[in-house]
Amino acid sequence: MSASKPTNRPRILFLCTGNCCRSQMAEALFRHMAGSRFEVGSAGSHPAGFIHPLTIETMRRMNVPMDGQFSKSWDEFADVPNDIILTLCDSAASIPCPVWPGHPATAHWSLPDPSFIPGTNEDRLAAADDVARQLEHWFKQLLALPVETLSPQELKSALERIAQA
Repeated sequence: MSASKPTNRPRILFLCTGNCCRSQMAEALFRHMAGSRFEVGSAGSHPAGFIHPLTIETMRRMNVPMDGQFSKSWDEFADVPNDIILTLCDSAASIPCPVWPGHPATAHWSLPDPSFIPGTNEDRLAAADDVARQLEHWFKQLLALPVETLSPQELKSALERIAQA
């Protein structure tokens, strides 16, 4: 998502602490599923500076491109008006977020960090696949919403319902 290219498309921003695993997965997968309907970005409160190999491998196995993606700070989006902001990790949800411009609909979609799953690399890859499939399930519901016509409060309620599904 580029701060310098305003569009008429709704903007969605996925947040995690490190912006290396779940939020990167969400950015790639949502962009892939939504096509040109949305501007899509991801960021972290304390970016790791890399994309985790589990994310890269999971997206590769799903044939989802990650071209141009990199780990970035949410500070890069501080002046960008977003329509939707979703936190995906519990630690990012517990950190006070910046005051975002406009009136974005915000929600928390809790997902486990596959890189912290104990066991083998195959166990962590299976966990990353599970995270990607959960995101895919939620994104199908989000993409079915008339996002462009919902108020921020209606959209927030819908996002919270999706997280329960």
